[in-house]
Amino acid sequence: MADLTGGVLITHAAALVGFAALLCIVMIVALRPLLLRYALARPNARSSHKIPTPQGGGIAVMTATVAVSVAGLLYLDIGAAALSLPAVFTAVVVIAGMGMADDIRPLGVLPRLLLQGAAVATVIFTLPADLHIVPILPWWIERSALVIGGAWFVNLVNFMDGLDWMTAAEVIPVTVAIAAIGYLGPLPPQAIVVSLALCGAMVGFAFFNRPAAKLFLGDVGSLPIGLTLGWLLVLLAGHGNRVAALLLPLYYLSDSTITLLRRLFSGERVWQAHRSHFYQRATDRGFTVIEVVSRVFIVNLALAALAFLTVTMPSRTTESAALIAGILLVAWLLWTLSRGRVPQ
Repeated sequence: MADLTGGVLITHAAALVGFAALLCIVMIVALRPLLLRYALARPNARSSHKIPTPQGGGIAVMTATVAVSVAGLLYLDIGAAALSLPAVFTAVVVIAGMGMADDIRPLGVLPRLLLQGAAVATVIFTLPADLHIVPILPWWIERSALVIGGAWFVNLVNFMDGLDWMTAAEVIPVTVAIAAIGYLGPLPPQAIVVSLALCGAMVGFAFFNRPAAKLFLGDVGSLPIGLTLGWLLVLLAGHGNRVAALLLPLYYLSDSTITLLRRLFSGERVWQAHRSHFYQRATDRGFTVIEVVSRVFIVNLALAALAFLTVTMPSRTTESAALIAGILLVAWLLWTLSRGRVPQ
């Protein structure tokens, strides 16, 4: 097995990210004519875009992620069976296929939830048997809770993919942080490879998704990205880094969960599309897309730094301080987005 520490770290990381980005770009260029013809997202009252824009960029993102992950594992002589990666990648492909079908012709709520639940359950119940996040809980209770939480995480990533560069501003800092933490030892090398491959694929996609976007991820991208990120975060938490695993997606978790609860209490149909997220309200209240995503990106970088700190300086004091700082940062961001631009 190749050494993933020391002097080869930067070389392997750069190669994985670079190859994934390049493959994603090549695939997008090749697929774009088909997406323009068959997967055009037309603006509606809940959209953030103003002109018809092709969606389906997630096909390139996830293909690059899986292909480069497999190639990297083979080249580095890292076994995939230890983390049941064949099952994980199968679930990713299944949920991506469901997303692609939904992008072309919307599916009903029940079929979507059933397929998502099956994909999430496949990933959760093939985790290493000795992996525990809350050791005092019985195994079956923890795994069942992880399935429910994983299904919510998959959907919240989908919900948050409603603005140019928004998903890139989330995924790139999180995957870089997961890989960096993994190199310190808390994660198996397979997870590091997948994290770097996903990071590179999102870098390649970001070029086409920059405001004003020429391409969207679509459900074919946001759903499997949510599944992959959720799997990586569960691994991180299960290897003793629960606070880090909570800090990294804290903005996404907060925006989506608060929005869902607010809509539930208002009696709205939560499964219907809307423009109630904090980042959507910010653009409705005067912020430009760049102003929103730049704030999200900066906060995510800060959350990544706090997560890294909890791993390099492990203690209850460090974890508590980092978590409080992260909550305050996200609270400031949500308040800023909900307030909008203050009239001059």
